[in-house]
Amino acid sequence: MPYITKAQRVMIDDGQPPANAGELNYAITKMILKFVGENPSYQRINDAMGALEGAKLEFYRRVAVPYEETKISQNGDVY
Repeated sequence: MPYITKAQRVMIDDGQPPANAGELNYAITKMILKFVGENPSYQRINDAMGALEGAKLEFYRRVAVPYEETKISQNGDVY
C-alpha cells in the first residue's frame, strides 16, 4: 500500500484524480481490493493480477510506444 497522507487518501476517495505516482498506486490498490472483496479466492486474485497485467500492456502499447516513437523522431535513435 502506498504511504500517502490521510488528506491525500480522502481526496482520492472523493474522486479527485491522482496527482502523483503514490496517489495513483493508492487509487489502483483500492479498486483492486474492492474487486477482490473481503474473502479473496485464488480465482479472484488471479483475475485481478491478469487485469492489471493486461492494462499495463495496453497502456504500454497505446501510450508509451507512440511517445517513444515521437522522441526517437525528434532526438534520433540510440541503435
